Amino acid sequence: MKNIKTKLNFIDVFAGAGGLSCGLEMAGMKCILGMDHDKYAMQTFAKNHKFAEIYCGDICKVDKKTLSALLKEQQVHAVVGGPPCQGFSTAGRGNPHDNRNALFLQFLKIVKNTNPYFVVIENVTGLLAKKNEKTLHAILRRFSNLGYHLNFQVMSSQNYGVPEKRRRTIIIGTRINAIAEFPKKTHDLTVGKTFIPALTVGQAFADLQLPNKKYYNHDLAQAQINNKLDLARLKRIPEGKGIRYEKDEKAYLSAKLKMQVDWKNLQENRFRQTKYQRLDNALPSPTIMTNRHGYYHPTEHRYLTVRESAKLQSFPNNFEFMGSISAQWRQVGNAVPPLMGRAIGKVLLKMHKEYADEITKKKAPRKKSKQSFKETIEGSRKSAFVYKQ
Repeated sequence: MKNIKTKLNFIDVFAGAGGLSCGLEMAGMKCILGMDHDKYAMQTFAKNHKFAEIYCGDICKVDKKTLSALLKEQQVHAVVGGPPCQGFSTAGRGNPHDNRNALFLQFLKIVKNTNPYFVVIENVTGLLAKKNEKTLHAILRRFSNLGYHLNFQVMSSQNYGVPEKRRRTIIIGTRINAIAEFPKKTHDLTVGKTFIPALTVGQAFADLQLPNKKYYNHDLAQAQINNKLDLARLKRIPEGKGIRYEKDEKAYLSAKLKMQVDWKNLQENRFRQTKYQRLDNALPSPTIMTNRHGYYHPTEHRYLTVRESAKLQSFPNNFEFMGSISAQWRQVGNAVPPLMGRAIGKVLLKMHKEYADEITKKKAPRKKSKQSFKETIEGSRKSAFVYKQ
């Protein structure tokens, strides 16, 4: 058996800019390989993960020989990433030509070829919806067949020190522990003895500089609003407010600045998404999206900069994004918040320590609990749940 006290190495598949990798490294793990097809995301990944190998290209073309060459005989303790899941179902069912099936199966193949202790998958919250039950069943069964005990739940980023409300489905699998654990919440909007108050937009924006007083990705000129009508409207919007209903238009805009829409004929008599929405300095941000037009600065009459959006995602100030402004926004908006990743990394290290302690004490492994998929789904409606075929 290899040294169980070694630092935990991981591969990040469908890595994007590397938000999850950044968080896992904050926890004390080591990224040895990042993989994605997006060249700008991989430039960012390489810039910020200087000791990791990079594979930029079609992941489906990565065979065992290629993977072995990239890993250079290093042991892999965890495979993490965000493979597309919604198109995946049991073999022979669904659309066999759905490219998402091939991508998920390639992720599974990488796990099979590296045999890590842990697997971490992140996905949209809709993965746990009733309509995706067959997809989820197929995913869990495949990993169970490889010997992994799985646990999954929706994690909310503001509960782990991120100044942003972002909800993601996280699946954690382990082949060395009886149960795959999840990190406990540390922060919440409700102030009390149990949790630290959630971080806010104002707290995040108060610290954007590097130690040398410089900034990365903080181009204020690029954040200016060139459209005079948009600028005039934004100037009338108070902090934390925006225009979604007719009552908002009446409250904030003069007759000359009105939106020129027929509110009665809009679906549900409202905009699908709030227009000219300013962030609130006293609250966590809503989910950061992949373009700069979603939200506006709380008090200044402009868009957010890439650095500000990255800070709301909890990226450290020294994390530099590469590519065009639009490419940088896409990387930030698609990322797993690093501090949520750090919380996941800490629980992986905790499970590994428990395993190491059992090996050291020569204890017999605990028996894994068994429950049906139906029981697992029912349990998920209340809390995190475990699946074992």
